[in-house]
Amino acid sequence: MPPIGNTGNLVSLFEENIFDETQTDISQLLQLSSQLQTSLDIDSILTAFSEDIQSMVAHDHLGYGHEEQGITFSVGKSARHKLSYQLTVNDEDLGTLLISRRRKFKAEESRQLENLLCALLYPLRNALLYHSALTAAHKDPLTGIDNRAALNEVLDREIELAHRHQRPLGMIVIDIDHFKSINDTYGHSIGDSLLKAMANCAENTIRLSDQLFRYGGEEFVVLLPETDDKGVKRLADRIRRNVAEMDCACEGKHIKMTASFGVATLRKDEDGKALFARTDQALYQAKKDGRNCTRIAK
Repeated sequence: MPPIGNTGNLVSLFEENIFDETQTDISQLLQLSSQLQTSLDIDSILTAFSEDIQSMVAHDHLGYGHEEQGITFSVGKSARHKLSYQLTVNDEDLGTLLISRRRKFKAEESRQLENLLCALLYPLRNALLYHSALTAAHKDPLTGIDNRAALNEVLDREIELAHRHQRPLGMIVIDIDHFKSINDTYGHSIGDSLLKAMANCAENTIRLSDQLFRYGGEEFVVLLPETDDKGVKRLADRIRRNVAEMDCACEGKHIKMTASFGVATLRKDEDGKALFARTDQALYQAKKDGRNCTRIAK
């Protein structure tokens, strides 16, 4: 199927007769575009688009993907006959949209859909820009992992789920030992390299269901859904050993580092602030007990 690769400007599209006026009325496109621009949520926009065009181009399934931003969306049940479009605006990739149904699409339906996609381009582009900005705001620029703002958001959600379904939730707080001395001795560029190495080590050790965050400075947090006390302690010790075994080569220097760990699991009716406070207190105890060890919250 042909790609949608125009400027995304509805007015210029109409003036250049890129769309077929016998298939789609200009006012209809403008109304559809206006409706789609009421949201910056990609799922909401695509759901609304699927529902709004159903009477004009009947379909069983609408799918969408944007590889660079890691976005996938699907509504309905995928069927045999498909129309696929690569969406662009001013050579900017807006992802791939797929429409499918059980019976073949007629040529006039394909043209109709291409016209209707013109109304989707700018609302989708705005939503992608918003999604990109939101993602950037939740990422630590140095290590590339989620930051404290992301932790605050995810923690509330995970605690709500844990309480609702009566499932365990574990937390690990990690602090690199003597990090100030490392910075003072070797410089901040090597300190930054060690922070990246710490993040990579932890990320490669945790499970797919776990989430890693840089809380600030040399402190990191791991959330472990559906994990009890023993499981949290086991993973913390595994990360701790892996960190101690690393040989970090930075600017021609080979540097060893260790980290201290505090662990805890969510109590009944406990909120995120209280859970973090207990875990952080366990970390303080680990540092007090000589560092490079794991302590469980009392």
